[in-house]
Amino acid sequence: MLLNLININKFYNGKQILKNINLTIDEKDRIGLIGINGCGKTTLLRILTEKELPDRSTEKDGIISYAAKTSIGYLEQMSGLDRENTVIEEMKAVFNHLNKTAERMRELEKLMNSEHSEMQMITEEYAKLSSYYESNDGYNTDIKIKTVLNGMGFTEKEYDRAISGFSGGEKTRLAIAKLLLEEPNLLILDEPTNHLDFKTVLWLEDYLKDYKGALIIVSHDRYFLDKVVTSVCEIEHGRLSRYKGNYTAFTRLKSDAVSRQQKEYEAQQREIAKLEDFIARNKVRASTANSAKSREKALERMELIDKPVSAFNHAKIRFEYKLQPPFDILNVKDADISVGSGNSRKVLAQNISFEIKRGEKLGIIGDNGIGKSTFLKVLQGLIPHEGRIRWASNIKISYFEQESANLDPHNTVIDELHRHYPLMTDLEIRSLLGSVGITGENVFKETGVISGGERAKVCFALMMLEKGNVLILDEPTNHLDITAKEAIEEALAEYDGTIIFVSHDRYLLNRISDKILEIRKDGTEIYNGDFDYYLDVNKKREIAAQLAANELKRAEEAKNIAEKKTAAFKSKEQRSAEAKRRNRIKELEKEIDEKQEMLNALQMEITQEEVYSDFVLMNSKCTEINTLKEQIDHMFDEIIELSE
Repeated sequence: MLLNLININKFYNGKQILKNINLTIDEKDRIGLIGINGCGKTTLLRILTEKELPDRSTEKDGIISYAAKTSIGYLEQMSGLDRENTVIEEMKAVFNHLNKTAERMRELEKLMNSEHSEMQMITEEYAKLSSYYESNDGYNTDIKIKTVLNGMGFTEKEYDRAISGFSGGEKTRLAIAKLLLEEPNLLILDEPTNHLDFKTVLWLEDYLKDYKGALIIVSHDRYFLDKVVTSVCEIEHGRLSRYKGNYTAFTRLKSDAVSRQQKEYEAQQREIAKLEDFIARNKVRASTANSAKSREKALERMELIDKPVSAFNHAKIRFEYKLQPPFDILNVKDADISVGSGNSRKVLAQNISFEIKRGEKLGIIGDNGIGKSTFLKVLQGLIPHEGRIRWASNIKISYFEQESANLDPHNTVIDELHRHYPLMTDLEIRSLLGSVGITGENVFKETGVISGGERAKVCFALMMLEKGNVLILDEPTNHLDITAKEAIEEALAEYDGTIIFVSHDRYLLNRISDKILEIRKDGTEIYNGDFDYYLDVNKKREIAAQLAANELKRAEEAKNIAEKKTAAFKSKEQRSAEAKRRNRIKELEKEIDEKQEMLNALQMEITQEEVYSDFVLMNSKCTEINTLKEQIDHMFDEIIELSE
């Protein structure tokens, strides 16, 4: 056990944010902490890290117990960095205790090379420091730093840059890198994927799977939670509930729990109604007054079951269309993405070609800055372009723009819908807004002052009215919390029209897409499957490329060996020694071939779902792969030594 919370409560301005929170965190826990915005997640993390104290009404409330060995690392935006340091200085600062040890060891080495009167004491101190340095992996600190910085997207050219010159997102990535190097046994990450591209997120997922300590991760990235966490803690109405499994398992278990609670609530309400009826009919009768009083006390002692409240205000988003499009929707041939014009025109990507059929759902991905949002405008003819973009007839496009630029920031929410649909009544508009989760006084707020998530919901309401048979969406889940994401995701899954969308939300890409379009600088590639299929194809390509590289390396080494063999010795002793060397080299080559076959087989096995979805089995296979690689390397070394 690293940490234990008992009856944690917190009030702000008379409102209770956290109610009797109980949580135990063990050494290997991987916990996803979720809940709607403002539910108290950050407050709980601040209490965990002792930045805030819980409110206590009795001595048995607000107890936080830490194990003596507990060290906590907490990611806060751009925190924990010295702006004046360079990147490499900041990362090396993590290992200051080891650096000081190494400096002292060098001092002792100089003393040991000279005649010193206290040689025994020097030798003993050196032995202790050397043991400490080695046990804390001091000889590998440079490798660790390069591994983590490279994984987080920093090249060696950036090592000597001052941190003050980096953007906010880059500083957040540096803060994550520093925390990973510190290796606390309880690592708390609050929205760690916000400023990461696909490649970096995938690296971080793999890194955290093998992290030695416990993890608490707050994230709206459901795909990330699916890959990393083994239990989910949800804060809802101030209370914390823990579910075993990843995020997908949580959604199933939560649904079952809500159904159970609804049945229990209804059964209790029926029981309460019976008791109240009995009390009302028998309280005034002398013969039954005692029975009525007994039931009245039972009613007072009854622990009431809360009525389940569905998330997202019972959101009922539904996209429909009236105009049936033809089978062939869109043909794109040799299109490009560019910014600027004339001499200042810059091409971001080119040679983009693909086709879309009726009912297909195309997810578009690509590196940051490649121009994916621009491409959606190119498809609609909103900006000039090269190449051919041909839409079929009877096409009606409904477009969701990432920053909701189509809304007038000075209009109230209800007036904005009136602007687009003046014949609708206030009742009709408020009913529609209620279906997307905007209720009460929020409908009278200006669209320029409401949150990004609420603006997105206004845009969804407009799209429901437009009834487009092609939906084009640019990052539709960017500003939404998890429950709102699930509502729009469900609506898109049920829509039987055509969808073209750009998203970094891998869970959405996996759930909605039946095709993935990857945009690269040199062109595009279509993957006929969901996001998992895209990852699987590229993983197999990486393995094939690695195998090819290994084969090339082996061929080069064999060539070198063959060249050295030509320098044969003339004497009998030399010929005998040469024969022994040749035989041994043949044995080694045969063993290398056998072990390479085993290695190839293992590398193919880890691409299979039943292996990579099983952490223990995957870990075992990876250990076998590393062992085989080491054995092959040793045999190659022996061949080289024999050849020399």
